[in-house]
Amino acid sequence: MKTADLFKRKTVLSYEVFPPKPTSPIETIYNTINELKTLSPDFISVTYGAGGGKNTHSTFQIASTIKSYGIESVAHLACIGLKKEDVSAKLAELQSLGIDNILALRGDLPDGEYTPGDFPYASDLVSYIKGYGDFNVLAACYPEGHIEAKSKVEDIQNLKIKVDAGADHLISQLFFDNEYFYAFLERCQLAGITAPIEAGIMPVTNKKQIERMTSLCGATVPRKFLSMMNRYEDNPTALRDAGIAYAVDQIVDLIAQGVGGIHLYTMNNPYIARKIHEAIHSLIA
Repeated sequence: MKTADLFKRKTVLSYEVFPPKPTSPIETIYNTINELKTLSPDFISVTYGAGGGKNTHSTFQIASTIKSYGIESVAHLACIGLKKEDVSAKLAELQSLGIDNILALRGDLPDGEYTPGDFPYASDLVSYIKGYGDFNVLAACYPEGHIEAKSKVEDIQNLKIKVDAGADHLISQLFFDNEYFYAFLERCQLAGITAPIEAGIMPVTNKKQIERMTSLCGATVPRKFLSMMNRYEDNPTALRDAGIAYAVDQIVDLIAQGVGGIHLYTMNNPYIARKIHEAIHSLIA
């Protein structure tokens, strides 16, 4: 099933996982997926691992296994450094695996010199995928603006280009203040962006991890959130529970405001996903 069709039926709840490190057996992720399966996800997305878009073997293998469990899957594909023939080969592989949904990304720019490839922007990849076959294409969006955008206006203009190129469904970068997300939805509406938009939520489990993520994506850390991290940073269990409570509070507010879907960045931690699901499942049934 194409993920964009899910929004016609209910509030969507999806999860994101990532391949294990090359030094870890791939089976470790299947334990996580088996636990997530019991939470009745609408779909599970699989990020690409070390090596970016060129190294998609684990991503595709995991996405295929998720489908074999009777759960819809989304495979991430980043286009930095890829030629058209590279992408065509990957799309052919996805078709052979029966995977209909692709999250099309530019990917992070490598440090130092690199060979750009044939796809400068994610919108170029979206357009190429739509021209290749009958895929449902997802794309990323940024409630506070992409960190490389000169302004929020430019960011929305670029997002409109992605949607016009064929993006069927949008998933947001993480954010910790819902007001930024609501303002973003208003900008999308004014720009004529009508694709379903899921709110990306990442529960706090580790202060250093969140500091790294926010530095990469530019998400604002509210005073309430910062106080929570500072108060419990030396108590991992307390920080985990406080992070779950903060995420639940965000999600309840988002659903109450009519947001179409929640995409939970699980960090491969099924315990956190379960606790959040237990708190909100009656709100999205």
